[in-house]
Amino acid sequence: MTSSSPIDVIDHAVPLAPSQATHAVRHQRTKVVAATQGSYEGLFTPGIEGISVVERLLTAFHACRLSKADSLAAHYRERLVAEKADAALIAAVEAGRIAVIDDARIVAMLGFTTKLIERPIEGDRDAVQTLVKAGISTPAIVALAQLIAFLSYQVRVVAGLKAMAAAEVKQ
Repeated sequence: MTSSSPIDVIDHAVPLAPSQATHAVRHQRTKVVAATQGSYEGLFTPGIEGISVVERLLTAFHACRLSKADSLAAHYRERLVAEKADAALIAAVEAGRIAVIDDARIVAMLGFTTKLIERPIEGDRDAVQTLVKAGISTPAIVALAQLIAFLSYQVRVVAGLKAMAAAEVKQ
């Protein structure tokens, strides 16, 4: 798999049959579907300066695990494997054992991700300074923050669609 996905990630995370009303609602606004997938592809392009695709995928995997978005976490884990990310690094993130990672840069990124997801009020100047001290450039910090914001959106869309699909089944 390349940096862009040949599938719509949200459709893959919430498999809906074309006959389902939730599928119709999801695809009613094709511009939103395309923009969401386009944002995903843009955030994982190799061309983003200062933060590797693997670092972004680790951030996404960690964010989805923290958010208990299992289908998205599985997607990002698969992407990490396809990108040949270090298996021990993937395992540490999967186990939530960030402290055992021997890369201050990645630990800082994942710590920042945790703060923005679990305690957003702590995503302050000190949190950004931790990234700077880890050698992360300003453009990379901006890209990281944009990625985390997108992941929050993506997690909510998937959760909403799953809830709608579950309610549809109960009717």
